[in-house]
Amino acid sequence: MAVDAAPALLHWYDMNARTLPWRTLPDAKQAPDPYRVWLSEIMLQQTTTAAVAPYFARFTARWPTIETLAAAEEAELMAAWAGLGYYARARNLIACARTIAAQHGGRFPQQETALRALPGIGAYTAAAIAAIAFGQRAVVVDANVERVVARLFALETPLPAARPELRRLTDGITPDARAGDFAQAMMDIGATVCMPRAPRCLICPLAEICAARATGEPERYPVKAPKRAKPERRGIAYWLERDGAVLLSRRPPRGMLGGMRALPGGAWHDAAPEATPPISADWRPIGAVRHVFTHFALTLDLLAARGEAKAADGEWWPVDRIEEAGLPTLYAKAAPLAAAWREAA
Repeated sequence: MAVDAAPALLHWYDMNARTLPWRTLPDAKQAPDPYRVWLSEIMLQQTTTAAVAPYFARFTARWPTIETLAAAEEAELMAAWAGLGYYARARNLIACARTIAAQHGGRFPQQETALRALPGIGAYTAAAIAAIAFGQRAVVVDANVERVVARLFALETPLPAARPELRRLTDGITPDARAGDFAQAMMDIGATVCMPRAPRCLICPLAEICAARATGEPERYPVKAPKRAKPERRGIAYWLERDGAVLLSRRPPRGMLGGMRALPGGAWHDAAPEATPPISADWRPIGAVRHVFTHFALTLDLLAARGEAKAADGEWWPVDRIEEAGLPTLYAKAAPLAAAWREAA
């Protein structure tokens, strides 16, 4: 089925484009800044616009250019990223910035193939940068675009198997001109009109050509395969205080939460957790925290103690400034439990 979605969608976008901190609006005279486009696209991976906006503002105030980001200390950047999740993105962020500064004279390459060769930039991000920052015709498909296209064509193939077909269909409706605006229009229509639940079909510029609306069941699309239950893992973490400070360790540089500050503890297992305390002390259970990662769910049992002995590894961080330590969300959840233990002691 031939569908000409671009004219109506671009007309809608010209009047309804969302104002976002990283976006250059259609009527702006200046060209989009590739650095801001790239930074926003990395941050927005698996993360909502509302969550990203304050991080983006802090990052661009602290590191306003690719060169300043390339010169940043990795630990400083990881701390600034804390709470945003998916920490491999932050490690790839600084690796990409350093590669661009060292090998590309501080300028982003404009072609998708060259962009994909950079650390942390995959097919989607390369297409988004090429289209939005440089006006290249590129096929940009994120979760919002998948939903819009699946409904536009009433695609019956379930996700994730439908993704190659969704890309082909998106390619077929992507115009040669204003490809960047078209990509952002598709994202906006998915975020504000063609929403997962209760799509606002009555105000959608694509309603007349939408096959899913014609079925009377637009919410049924995109069809999704049944979800599998996530594996459960367990772990132990230790909250050790002395003189108003808590002992923090550093996660291994690679792997889950790589390079981040954390509470001392052991490996995470599918069975009963095992760990060696950082020192011998009167350890008391103070509760547990739970966090759901992409591929598994984790329950972390927390033990707390006070001790004067010097721990072999780690740094002592003031408890009253723990929010400044840049702890990942998993470990930040331990602070309220520790506060309750402290008050009860």
